Amino acid sequence: MKLFSFFSGSGFLDLGFEHNGFDVAFVNEFNPEFLRAYRYARVHMANPINRPACGYYQGDINDFIKDENLRRNMAQDMQYYRAQGEWVGFCGGPPCPDFSVAGKQKGRDGDNGKLSQSYIDMIVNMHPDFFLFENVKGLWQTKRHREFYEELKVQLHNAGYKTTERLTNALEFGAPQDRDRILLFGVSDNLLPANCYDGDEITNFNWDAYKQYDLDEVKNNYPWPDTDPFVANGQTQPPQGIPVNLTVEHWFRQNNVDNHPNAGDFFVPRAGLARMQTIEEGDVSRKCYKRVHRWRYSPTAAYGNNEVHLHPYRARRMSAADTLAIQTLPADFSLPGDMSLTNKFKTIGNGVPYVLACGIAQTIRDYLNQNVNQNVVGNQNGQIVDLSNIE
Repeated sequence: MKLFSFFSGSGFLDLGFEHNGFDVAFVNEFNPEFLRAYRYARVHMANPINRPACGYYQGDINDFIKDENLRRNMAQDMQYYRAQGEWVGFCGGPPCPDFSVAGKQKGRDGDNGKLSQSYIDMIVNMHPDFFLFENVKGLWQTKRHREFYEELKVQLHNAGYKTTERLTNALEFGAPQDRDRILLFGVSDNLLPANCYDGDEITNFNWDAYKQYDLDEVKNNYPWPDTDPFVANGQTQPPQGIPVNLTVEHWFRQNNVDNHPNAGDFFVPRAGLARMQTIEEGDVSRKCYKRVHRWRYSPTAAYGNNEVHLHPYRARRMSAADTLAIQTLPADFSLPGDMSLTNKFKTIGNGVPYVLACGIAQTIRDYLNQNVNQNVVGNQNGQIVDLSNIE
């Protein structure tokens, strides 16, 4: 199963697929520092991951609409893999600030919002065998953004895809983080038996196959601690009856964050240290200066828009190592030492939690193996497609 990855960031989503039966053949990322981190992290893991066979492309996804040579090369690569009996898929999560509840709500007209349309146009015109589209809850939940989302789905259905969707929270897959994402999965309808769908909707895709926790139970049925006085370097024990695997401290220990290569990567405030020390452990009620609780899960790991997340028991902000742990990256995943702190925290905050990526990848892998005719691959025959008429 070959993946062509778009909006790849530093590759958190891709890593989940790479570790669960997929081969990432192509990587596209606009930000050169994120792409550098993508390459760096894989080289420095205990089991390094090979360079994608079709290479890296640093640039705008719209370059593929404008450049005939880029389109031709991608079509030829897809044709080659299909000739080898491979399924070819696209995966990507277009930048989402324009749909985020905390953002400026520019929606489809924002510079980032337009990229969702570009990604769908790429899928429709290059026609991979399957695809994954990932985005923030606001695209699915906010009325005017939902209208745009439904239009994108109609475009996919008209192009011959059957789809299924789910609003998914990272907690359900074992991440210590309250992070909602809308996931849209689609398969070319000529690859699916008729009993797999009703109309345009896939009916037998088991989104819960690798789910570890029930979200309502996690949020409402466990005795999570509220707040505790902040004590620098203080030690406490977990309350009885909570799932410790969903706590910040569990992941700190699992990733040995104090000895991680990015342990010293955190912002040091020029002022405000005294104020920082007055915030109780577990007080996440503010937009800024949230102190996570070690024996609870974290709010969404977002570090833009002046959000400041504080370490539960250190008199400092969270480090890159801490936040990589909250994003459940493997302990041997690290970012370049000379990467700016701003870029480190931005790429971490933009990423998909690794354990969620693994759960999605495993579910898609199983579904394709169980439902798609092994003797049928592709339906474009690798011909060069014309994207020049896309606005």
